[in-house]
Amino acid sequence: MTKPKVLISDKMDENAARIFAERGCDVDVKPGMTPEELKEVIGAYDGLAIRSSTTVTPDILDAATNLKVIGRAGIGVDNVDIPYASGKGVVVMNTPFGNSITTAEHAIAMMMALARQIPAANARTQAGEWPKKDFMGVEVTGKTVGIIGAGNIGSIFAARALGLRMKVIAYDPFLTEARAIELGIEKVDLDTLLARADFVSLHTPLTDETRNILSRERLENAKPGIRIVNCARGGLVDEAALKDCLESGQVAGAALDVFAEEPAKDNPLFGTPGFICTPHLGASTTEAQVNVALQVAEQMADYLVNGGVANALNMPSLSAEEAPKLKPYMALAEKLGSLVGQLAHGNLTKISIEREGAAAELNGKPITGAVLAGFMRRYSDSVNMVNAPYLAKERGLEVSEVRQNREGAFSTLIRVTVETDAGPRSVAGTLFGNNAPRLVEIFGIGIEADLAGPMLYVVNDDKPGFIGRIGTLMGERGINIGTFNLGRRDAGGEAVLLLSVDEAPSDAVMAEAREVEGVKMVKGLSF
Repeated sequence: MTKPKVLISDKMDENAARIFAERGCDVDVKPGMTPEELKEVIGAYDGLAIRSSTTVTPDILDAATNLKVIGRAGIGVDNVDIPYASGKGVVVMNTPFGNSITTAEHAIAMMMALARQIPAANARTQAGEWPKKDFMGVEVTGKTVGIIGAGNIGSIFAARALGLRMKVIAYDPFLTEARAIELGIEKVDLDTLLARADFVSLHTPLTDETRNILSRERLENAKPGIRIVNCARGGLVDEAALKDCLESGQVAGAALDVFAEEPAKDNPLFGTPGFICTPHLGASTTEAQVNVALQVAEQMADYLVNGGVANALNMPSLSAEEAPKLKPYMALAEKLGSLVGQLAHGNLTKISIEREGAAAELNGKPITGAVLAGFMRRYSDSVNMVNAPYLAKERGLEVSEVRQNREGAFSTLIRVTVETDAGPRSVAGTLFGNNAPRLVEIFGIGIEADLAGPMLYVVNDDKPGFIGRIGTLMGERGINIGTFNLGRRDAGGEAVLLLSVDEAPSDAVMAEAREVEGVKMVKGLSF
């Protein structure tokens, strides 16, 4: 078996290459390449490990004909075109926990530096002054700090702030009351946070919703004398408005580690009283750099070798422990999606994936992804689990997932239903021996079949002699039948036949099959 090839294109801890090699990957370390140089070589690699220097553009992705995964050693993925990567079927991972403590600690340090005006006091003291009376700080004990974004880093910051005996309030649309209680903080809306907080620390990604979340209007309406810390992402604070509010005294101080444009070599905030900054040092500790390098190597190798998916930004996570158990279910799900995609006609606007019995207890996201990957092949021959949800969204396909705890005739079952112009059409399957996918129902008719290779789907009248007639035609035309699978709605009524054949019949043979007495429909299938 050929080993996956991985390219490390940015400077990274040397142990990352060692982990790739130990986990069964061939690895090349080539930091400092130009975009043109990267474009020339990327086609040979299955994985690309980066930090912040490499920018993965559509041009790079178009040249990456074998690429399966991009791993960002760090949190921010502003340098990766994720939608385009998703369209190409490339998994994009980051390492959200490797530098969490480091970033939270930096925000605490910036807050303390603001409270005691440490940078300015240091500069003047080293300049030969002794300006003891010019620097009157404030205690943080007993003060209220507002956290915007209470995810991983925000929650670590909250714990440190509580240790400083601060009152912690938080704004985060995804923060539940139960989680807030667990963290020992109070959940509030954004306007309330800004009206009450003495300090504000931002810990949210930059999105269309969060861009300039601290706008001019919000800064001007905040509690007078508020102090602001941003070690998250540039663009969360309106920098021009912040400068004006610092100069007016509405904002007593601001500490930024990130800027809207970086490197920030000529920013209007520079030199403003009450403003301190660092050059994006949030993740810059020895421990963090080692952690993110090791983590991205482990994640990428796990995906390329074992199929495990961790911290992916464009597909469901799937641990290496889950992967073996889910693998046969995903194979079944993909076959069912492919079957209904090949058989259903007209404008398909809705698809439902229902899991029953043992299947209901599993991680459903990979199963849904596999169904969509099979189904969307009716539209694209380059679809996979990564880009299938995006292709479905582009086509306006409404996707729903249903989990049924009940156990019916089968101990485990997956059912896929699509809404067609003629009404709902569904297929269902199970696993035999916990690992062999089997179709057990098609459009309401019970039938057992292994969906593999070229097949013929035949709808016919349930009348004597039909099986002989269709079998004779295949034999006369030199087409060997592998399996013969039958099902019927009622005796003498509509019946279905699934034939597996060694090779797909020609158009001429298909035309002859449609003329066989009793045939209502014949369609070739491929799995």
